[in-house]
Amino acid sequence: MRIGVLVGVLVAVLFAGVATVGVVTKVVTDQQQAQMQAAYTNVSCDAAIGPSVPGSNQGAAQAARLDLGQQAIIKAIIEIGKQRDLAPRAWQIAIQAGMTESNMRNLDHGDRDSLGIFQMRPSMGWGTVAQLQDIPYQINKFYDVLLTVPDWDKQRPGASAQDVERSAFPERYHKWEPMAAHLVENLGQVEDMVGCGESAGLALPANNAAAAAIQFALGEQGKPYVWGATGPNSYDCSGLMLRAYEAAGITLSRVSRDQYKNGAMLPVRDAQPGDLLFWAYDPSNPATIHHVAMYLGGGKMVEAQQTGVPVHTRSVSWDEDELVPQAVRPGV
Repeated sequence: MRIGVLVGVLVAVLFAGVATVGVVTKVVTDQQQAQMQAAYTNVSCDAAIGPSVPGSNQGAAQAARLDLGQQAIIKAIIEIGKQRDLAPRAWQIAIQAGMTESNMRNLDHGDRDSLGIFQMRPSMGWGTVAQLQDIPYQINKFYDVLLTVPDWDKQRPGASAQDVERSAFPERYHKWEPMAAHLVENLGQVEDMVGCGESAGLALPANNAAAAAIQFALGEQGKPYVWGATGPNSYDCSGLMLRAYEAAGITLSRVSRDQYKNGAMLPVRDAQPGDLLFWAYDPSNPATIHHVAMYLGGGKMVEAQQTGVPVHTRSVSWDEDELVPQAVRPGV
């Protein structure tokens, strides 16, 4: 009991520092930090900032509202992830899953027989009732299942959380992306979790991520369109966007309909260089999206359009048939 109280006090002090100054003071030497960074090879650009408001510090604001119990569980997620030599991306996925499933509480109830932080079910083979109330067991079990997910570290963190949880509401895991990245950086002492610099994801002309994506896409001009291709010798429309933003350190979903969900939406007439434009059979229904391109500014865009037409740039009109009225800013 004394140890638990002591841990709670230490966690409270740590989070107080996060809430008041925005970062946790580094307590390791430069050499220790270098060793820590070397231990996690999958750090750079592991996650986009998530669906936050440009210019805000949404992740820090969300973290500041966590209570002692939530903080202790998050600290355990990070510590167990480190002990298992898992990349920070795995810690982030677990945090997003825990916040979504239980609001980071070790619940003794849930839908049907669901229990605990991740709402695991004894009847589905996740463990016994006692195990699914044991915090270290739950965290290790989540990591065990995550590691069986193909390409868990090559897609958006919320998508990997969904692959573990298999929820009927897959989009809700993305809500906690900004906070999870913030916590991994500050509590886990991982520098630049989003990996793309201070302006990551803002997709403005001076933004390095948008500039890198544009540079990549323009460099692929002349390569043939092949349906389902993702490079390097040919592309379809979403394959080109996938690789362009991958080169900028931002992970997009594979197909255009899902890429529409991979960032902040804004009126298409307000699009900035690097933003994604979409076309749909019914522009009011995102489920009918069939094409995506990247806006370059000045009324121009780059796209992989269709069979027989190589990757190219062309003019775009905001009044085009089937143009969806919302553009998407990846990484925001």
